[in-house]
Amino acid sequence: MTDTASKRYVIAADLGTTSTKTLVIDREGRVVASHSIEYPLYTPTPDRAEQDPQEIFAAVVRGIRDVVAKAGILGSEVLCVSFSSAMHSLIAVDRDFNPLTPCITWADNRSVEFVKPLKEERNGLGIYRNTGTPIHPMSPLLKLMWLNRYEPELVARTYKFIGIKEFVFAKLFGQCVIDYSLASATGLFNLRRLDWDEEALGVAGVSKEQLSEPVPTTRIMQGLLSPYATDLGLPSDTPFVVGASDGVLANLGGGAFEQGVYAVTIGTSGAVRGTVNEPLTDPQGRLFCYALKEDFWVVGGAINNGGIMFRWVRDQLATQEAEEGRKRGLDPYDYLTELASQVTAGSDGLIFLPLLAGERAPYWNANARGVFFGLSLFHDKKHMIRSVLEGVVYRIHSVALALEELGGRTKEIRASGGFARSPFWRQIMADTLGTPVTVPDSIESSGLGAAQLGLLALGEIRDFSSIHDWVRSTVRHEPDAVNHAVYRELTTIYTQVYYQLKEQFDAIAAFQKRHS
Repeated sequence: MTDTASKRYVIAADLGTTSTKTLVIDREGRVVASHSIEYPLYTPTPDRAEQDPQEIFAAVVRGIRDVVAKAGILGSEVLCVSFSSAMHSLIAVDRDFNPLTPCITWADNRSVEFVKPLKEERNGLGIYRNTGTPIHPMSPLLKLMWLNRYEPELVARTYKFIGIKEFVFAKLFGQCVIDYSLASATGLFNLRRLDWDEEALGVAGVSKEQLSEPVPTTRIMQGLLSPYATDLGLPSDTPFVVGASDGVLANLGGGAFEQGVYAVTIGTSGAVRGTVNEPLTDPQGRLFCYALKEDFWVVGGAINNGGIMFRWVRDQLATQEAEEGRKRGLDPYDYLTELASQVTAGSDGLIFLPLLAGERAPYWNANARGVFFGLSLFHDKKHMIRSVLEGVVYRIHSVALALEELGGRTKEIRASGGFARSPFWRQIMADTLGTPVTVPDSIESSGLGAAQLGLLALGEIRDFSSIHDWVRSTVRHEPDAVNHAVYRELTTIYTQVYYQLKEQFDAIAAFQKRHS
């Protein structure tokens, strides 16, 4: 153990797609304070989804400073700052780490044209088996192929290609490092050698020197550059733990370690994940395999369209209802959920395919688009709201079925992310999957996982079993048999509708690209 008795708190910084959340967590795993700062996701065309790296960096700095003040603690009491981050981002930077491109996010589909040739002509399945990242436009591998084809002059001017967490650390410490977890989500990293994969690099058209140095998730950085220690309100020698991706940390923070116990996170996007003790890939290439530590790997599938669908409903279909909720002193999402609860399970036969941002697992179809199916004069806005919430769960259900083929039958779901605040939405999940859904007392599982990893990095704990009591499940939803029968019938129809429209998705996506 290090001599850190006076340092009682870990700060967890969770860099998400639409916000950065910062938490102050004590040694017993209690969240003392939390703070969230939102920022835009820019979608200038249907196939692009970008962020401003400087906006996110500013949110990280302000978030850490503000959460310390909110918790009423001193910077000298902070044991470390540990990081969680969304995956698959890519930024081209110059030698001074100035961005030459926006942050190209996981939701960006501009490189879709490279998917089929990579799969069929360039050993795409072999690259997937080596790297664990499915062949899809989310992958930095595909993003780099696009940049080399369409922005060669920019590529020639680029010093490094990095992700958003690498950008934050480069600004704070002047070094480019990437943890094994995020590296394993690039499509460029060999899972078994824990180093950049030569074949993937050749396909992407980059060299090792153009990427960050891969390091363990427990790597500690110290020596904040001026003036950031002052801006953060922390001593300049405060340890910063590089950390991992939000997905693998959600399993850690949610205590989803056992066989058949899967973590489901729905934030902006969503995912279903289980854990294994060595790299494991899917023969059909549907599921990812990402690292946390050498003996802790997470297998699962992600969906593009999670909580962002509820935000879309609020902003595009139900602005009047959201405002009515505010006037009543309610959170707009809570009020919309209340309206949706007035409709029976299955939304009276209205099915929503929530594919507005294309889709990842298990379809891996960037051209997929959203659909209301079964809409009639009988249906009203409440039906539409409920069908959107159900549609997101249908997506989770399809991933869970694929994961069961590799990891065995689902016995329990551990819920986390923004959706886990909603008892109504959680019950829809239990009813659809026919599986109990439990909710920890804190749904910020990625942040808790980052804090646990921070303690491990500093030698404050020997392994993760010593903090098993951090996970306190307080709510359990049992599936309703009647509703489960309804959802079983509708998920079958939902799947059939997707496959019947698959070719037309390609046609409409091509039309949108031509006319955007």
